[in-house]
Amino acid sequence: MVQIREYRTANQVEGPLMMVEGVEGAKYNELVQVELQTGEVRQGQVLEISGDIATVQLFEGSGGINLKNTKVRFTGRPQHIGVSEDMVGRVFSGMGEVIDGGPAILPEKELPIEGEAINPVARKYPDEFIQTGISTIDHLNTLVRGQKLPIFSASGLPHKELAAQIARQATVPNSDDNFAVVFAAMGVTFEEADYFQNELRNSGALDRSVLFINLADDPSIERLATPKIALTTAEYLAFEKGMHVLVIMTDITNYCEALREVSAARREVPGRRGYPGYLYTDLAYIYERAGRIEGKNGSVTQLPILTMPEEDITHPIPDLTGYITEGQIILSRDLYNNSYEPPIDVLPSLSRLKDDGIGEGKTRKDHEPTMNQVFAAYAQGKEAKELSAVLGEAALSAIDKQYLEFAERFEEEYVNQSFQTNRTIDETIDLAWDLLDILPRTELKRIKDEMIDEFLPNKE
Repeated sequence: MVQIREYRTANQVEGPLMMVEGVEGAKYNELVQVELQTGEVRQGQVLEISGDIATVQLFEGSGGINLKNTKVRFTGRPQHIGVSEDMVGRVFSGMGEVIDGGPAILPEKELPIEGEAINPVARKYPDEFIQTGISTIDHLNTLVRGQKLPIFSASGLPHKELAAQIARQATVPNSDDNFAVVFAAMGVTFEEADYFQNELRNSGALDRSVLFINLADDPSIERLATPKIALTTAEYLAFEKGMHVLVIMTDITNYCEALREVSAARREVPGRRGYPGYLYTDLAYIYERAGRIEGKNGSVTQLPILTMPEEDITHPIPDLTGYITEGQIILSRDLYNNSYEPPIDVLPSLSRLKDDGIGEGKTRKDHEPTMNQVFAAYAQGKEAKELSAVLGEAALSAIDKQYLEFAERFEEEYVNQSFQTNRTIDETIDLAWDLLDILPRTELKRIKDEMIDEFLPNKE
């Protein structure tokens, strides 16, 4: 039986942190209730223990606390969330409280939000295709079940529109298993939160989604709990209810800023750019909760979205994220300025697991060769475009001009599909063949002759 201990020995408050003296038996991450002199109760958790002094991290902030009349109760257990299949179709705060005006959730289980990374021995290799309806992802940077594939954006780029599009359109083709989206928004404005809810509600995708929304004016400390609550919910739906769950988290940069704020309040020695030295470990703890488990039908797939400060891909947040995850999707400001939707920069983007989720029986037998050929042709077309800008189009050879035409039509027709267009993988690959028809047969060096004969029979 859990024993609750109450103390009136809070002696210091600094930012979101409270120091309590004379504490016995406190544990790291233990849930704490702080009762103010007004009777208001705020939640917190034990962040650090030094002798008999416990440092408590307050979720709702420390404003209005009178230390003399404050009661601090240590509950003897970590923070939990009540989970149920009824959470699907509902909207919650960043702390897991119902905010959509509907009835309270009757939990089937109470689970600790800390969770843990999947045991490598129990992991099942990710190799099943997830269709997002976006050509540049499905064909060239394929997402597979159990993968963690971040989206690198920057200030002002339309990552929220891309996140909403993926949440609306994502499916597991040729599968009878249930599919769900867990959407965790961290540090977003009210306008953004409203946008996500309306997009999912109007498209009907809310019926298969669970939304957790932490607003920009909520205590930043709450941001540290939001992704853990979302992932605990996703793990329950995946591994206990057998669902395929896609977890979209935006914005990871806001989460890291909250981590830096707490670290500064604790007077920890800062690392790169002022972030704590354990930033890598903290991000790995979140990302490694994606995957599949041997013997279980469900899966947790992650699409974390982060805005690169100053559009610097070497900044600690994208840099460390790239080390941990299996690739990245990068948004381009040049494409965005030319009104391409979604403005995904194909050449630096990468999905390290794409080869395992494509091919006959999963997508199509011509998926891999067309993917390789389209990528190579676009890269050569971009080189021709740069050469044309320096020397003029007259300096280009006939074949260079064909590659230049390919690159321009590729961006106009393939990349630029709008945020409302949902393409099947068949439609995307057929479009790729149409574009490859621009080039002479002798240039299609990454596709076997018999496959060209099958899909472009009249090509010379």
